[in-house]
Amino acid sequence: MDRIIVLLFALLPLTSASNAHHSLSLFSTYIEGETQFPKFSYITTLDDITVGYYNSEIYFPKGNTTNEDDVIDSDYIKGINDYMYNSFVRRSSNTILSLIFLTGLNVYQTLVVCELLELDKPGKMLTKDAAGGCTTDELCYFNNHFTYTVTVNIAQEVLKPHLEEFKQKYEKFYHKVCIDTLRNYLKKRQNEVNRKEKPRVRFIQKANSDSGGSRVSCLATGFYPRHINLTLFRDGQPVADHEITGGDLLPNADGTYQMRKSLEISAADKHKYTCSVTHLSLDNKLDITLGVLLSGVAVLLLLCVILAIAICMTSRAERQRGRHPSYLQRDQTITSSVLSNGDV
Repeated sequence: MDRIIVLLFALLPLTSASNAHHSLSLFSTYIEGETQFPKFSYITTLDDITVGYYNSEIYFPKGNTTNEDDVIDSDYIKGINDYMYNSFVRRSSNTILSLIFLTGLNVYQTLVVCELLELDKPGKMLTKDAAGGCTTDELCYFNNHFTYTVTVNIAQEVLKPHLEEFKQKYEKFYHKVCIDTLRNYLKKRQNEVNRKEKPRVRFIQKANSDSGGSRVSCLATGFYPRHINLTLFRDGQPVADHEITGGDLLPNADGTYQMRKSLEISAADKHKYTCSVTHLSLDNKLDITLGVLLSGVAVLLLLCVILAIAICMTSRAERQRGRHPSYLQRDQTITSSVLSNGDV
């Protein structure tokens, strides 16, 4: 199962690396061998929103709040299913690709992405194939021009007929249908795609008992869309990448994202560190500064002083509350004595 999960995510970075304003992707998987997963399946994704899933038998729309029957034609879905399935069967019979596998569990994958640039201009369309978690070939179509890269040793006489056929279908059918479908989905899902969630940013310092220094971390979470710039500065200058750990974009359960960058510093470090964040949901750049950092020992001593002060103030308040009733009782006794003696 772990091996399958690794393979399923082998091609996913392609979509997140895209510079397109919007994209529509189809990520399909074909499995040879007995597993709990469907033999043939794919997911359809608008930007980073899953809008459909096929499980070898039925196509399920995902997350739609309105009728989307007019977004993608059922005949087109069947055409995709048939072509992708036959393509996987043909690839699985290729003796060169079969050498990639060391066990009886064979996994083939294809990622297809088309892009829509700003001003509603069609961008590139990309197809990337993999077998056993390794890329086998990649085809890109943009402005009526094809580029093709193959990483396995397949004879040209075997490859060329299929490649020419695929180019024709790309140019005359696949690219247009993908762009049209992308535009249709954008109309239906514009509230989801165009929503903006502001990042919650924390810049924290934690003592490192092993080194005696500290670890400073900047965490931005809860933001959407996923594109964000998070930079650490030292005295106004960007910290070098090789000093920073983290920086991966990770999903949250609610569909938003998070990113964390961390830096180890010594106990003698007196520099001023700033976490700077820019995001589409923010009107201005967000800067959070730690100021002059304290060593791990100094931080501990400061916490002890604050705790001692808090205890003293609490004890004093409790003593005052405890003495108050006696003061009140004494005043009442004096008043009663005066009244009884007739001094008023």
